[in-house]
Amino acid sequence: MRSDDGRQGASLALRIAAIGGLLFLHLPILLIFLYAFTIEERTYAFPPPGLTTQWFGVAWNRADIWPPLYLSLKVAAISTLLAMILGTLVAGAMARTRFFGREQISLLIILPIALPGVITGMSLRSAFAIMEIPFSVWTIVLGHATFCIVIVYNNAVARMRRLSGGIMEASADLGANAFQTMRYVLLPNLGSALLAGGMLAFALSFDEVIVTTFTAGQQSTLPIWMLNELVRPRQRPVTNVVAIVVFAVTFVPILLAYYLTRGGSETAGAGK
Repeated sequence: MRSDDGRQGASLALRIAAIGGLLFLHLPILLIFLYAFTIEERTYAFPPPGLTTQWFGVAWNRADIWPPLYLSLKVAAISTLLAMILGTLVAGAMARTRFFGREQISLLIILPIALPGVITGMSLRSAFAIMEIPFSVWTIVLGHATFCIVIVYNNAVARMRRLSGGIMEASADLGANAFQTMRYVLLPNLGSALLAGGMLAFALSFDEVIVTTFTAGQQSTLPIWMLNELVRPRQRPVTNVVAIVVFAVTFVPILLAYYLTRGGSETAGAGK
């Protein structure tokens, strides 16, 4: 009886801790949603004195929002494309070959996402200055690609290591060339992992702030625009409306990536 009570008490405490952790993580997001509908323009009075949807129309008509939005989408798309190409190639080399220093090189590949963003940003800015590379869309893309490649690489190398090498040998024995093996054997088994990695990379690139601050120069992506609006408040609810858009653009790819990789252990030749 005492043992049962002890287990029930531990379970209840664990549930309370889990609920508390979830509230700590998600209440700030809910507050952003709430204050996108407040009638107050400059304060965060709680509870809001009234609710309105007018700020969505105001945000739609704000001309200064659209260029940063287009720039963020452009940078995220190019960074993701580069990451999918380079990350897949690196994953193939690391998963299918054995050589001296392999583990050390693997550590160097994942290091950019482990380092603080301010270190990555400062190093990139210094490198661009030494090489006299002017700030442009491409400097932002290069900055974002450093961590986007890691996201794609992690997904691709994990799937490749679960993929039996025997199926490629069988493909060659049946007369398939390298291109046919890639098209009909590798890509069907890697497709969901690569797509999930690309979605995660797009989401991280779209809302990245720190590295962008060091590599953008005078350009402004949407997260940088939001940061500037918070420093110099003008129509604060508009910033919350834009935050909802950023939340949606990043949350949907992450959710899709989760569902795409949930059954990733079931790859050809990985079973018996």
